Amino acid sequence: MKKRALISVSDKTGVVEAAKRLEKCGYEIVSTGGTLNALRDAGVGAVNISEITGFPECLDGRVKTLHPAVHAGLLAMRGNPAHMKQLEDLHINAIDVVIVNLYPFKATVMKGADFFEAVENIDIGGPTMLRSAAKNYQDVVVLVDPADYDRALGGLESGGVDIETKKYLMYKVFAHTAVYDSMISNYLKDKLSIAFPDTLTLAYEKKEQMRYGENPHQAAAVYCDAIPVKNSLIGASQLNGKQLSYNNINDCNGAVELLKEFAEPTVVAVKHANPCGVSSAGDVYTAYLRAYEADPVSIYGGIVAVNRAVDGRTAREMVKIFLEIVIAPDFSVEAVEVFKAKPNLRVLKLADFAAPNAPGLKEFKKVYGGLIYQEADYGVYDEIRTVTKKAPTKAQLDEMEFAMKVVKHCKSNAIVFSKDKTTLGIGVGQTNRIWAARQAGEHATRPVTGGVMASDAFFPFSDCVEAAADLGLAAIVHPGGSIRDEDSVKAADARGLAMCVTGVRHFKH
Repeated sequence: MKKRALISVSDKTGVVEAAKRLEKCGYEIVSTGGTLNALRDAGVGAVNISEITGFPECLDGRVKTLHPAVHAGLLAMRGNPAHMKQLEDLHINAIDVVIVNLYPFKATVMKGADFFEAVENIDIGGPTMLRSAAKNYQDVVVLVDPADYDRALGGLESGGVDIETKKYLMYKVFAHTAVYDSMISNYLKDKLSIAFPDTLTLAYEKKEQMRYGENPHQAAAVYCDAIPVKNSLIGASQLNGKQLSYNNINDCNGAVELLKEFAEPTVVAVKHANPCGVSSAGDVYTAYLRAYEADPVSIYGGIVAVNRAVDGRTAREMVKIFLEIVIAPDFSVEAVEVFKAKPNLRVLKLADFAAPNAPGLKEFKKVYGGLIYQEADYGVYDEIRTVTKKAPTKAQLDEMEFAMKVVKHCKSNAIVFSKDKTTLGIGVGQTNRIWAARQAGEHATRPVTGGVMASDAFFPFSDCVEAAADLGLAAIVHPGGSIRDEDSVKAADARGLAMCVTGVRHFKH
């Protein structure tokens, strides 16, 4: 039998050189379609697959390699005499090397193709050949990734590919086809508006290895969606600073998700994934100063996210303290130069990253043995209802909305005090709500008199209301829904506070 290699690729990176190296090793090259033309144009003596199958390509190229002459040649176990006898009787030559990659379904979808074009770019013959070759890994060298060409071909040139490399190449095939099928199934799931499928497949591609994970003794890597999401933090351009860490990305994501709640110029400062200072103002310079003053201690070593371009004046304020990351949709030339004076400060540019998330977004957490999977928490509330004798002013209603946007992104149990659309005190991650309220009061850097208190969930007792009154807060907003809501209303009435309920809880665990 001849030594035979089958080559059929969409991504032609390095394929001509690979084919020439195989020819030098004595392999007959069999190919199809555009790959065949590219190889012949480069001087490779490639044979059309139809000469092997004895059957022409048909159905606009939908059927090329789905033939026993191909798959028997791939699947025959060379160490099985009966298999080899059958190949001989059927006049089928074994195929020893396969270089195949698949129709560009990902690229097709990303360019906005319609449903028909997307379906036409679902590869059938390619995955089938890859799976056949990979199943017979001990006898067939199968290559799906151009990055592996040199490793495998070097082995062939020096006498043979070792079994561990063959197993690795088999793994690469099944990983590749699994991701490919996942992209297709997720595309169809979205098109059919299937929210929670009976089986859930997720496809991600490794972007880079990290220095370490949450702690130095933990290894880590960062992955992005196989079909990249528009305006994803993972795709930001880094203008300055060292490599992002695991904690950087996690904390920055918290800042970005909170910033998406605001249309007006807003600055969000985050530490350990919780906001420590948030302010909306007429310009980002004022918003930054207010966010910084809201908690000048916690912002040290934190993340700052801005939903407008950062100018030189704002940048000069930012570099007065140690920050891990500044992310914004744009930066002036002056601002970039200012930041470059801090070589470790990571500066991320990502246009429109603060735009609201598209409808239908899902989020999940890994738990041992599975995932919990849910719809994203959109919005803060649809309506707000006054439950006390004293009604809030228009300014207080606006402040309630601001404070609820912030508290929604704080780890529960959470309380936020705010005034003039700037946080005054934030209490997060407490095991009971009164502790969160006390923490917010203790950490306030300015008087909270006349401000608003927001809670991510209802008050089980009246103690938080009483604490708010003692601190001088003027209005309260919370979801409501406790069997003791009336106790909190009575306490607010007794102390002259305005209180509103929204009916929408925002736990974040």
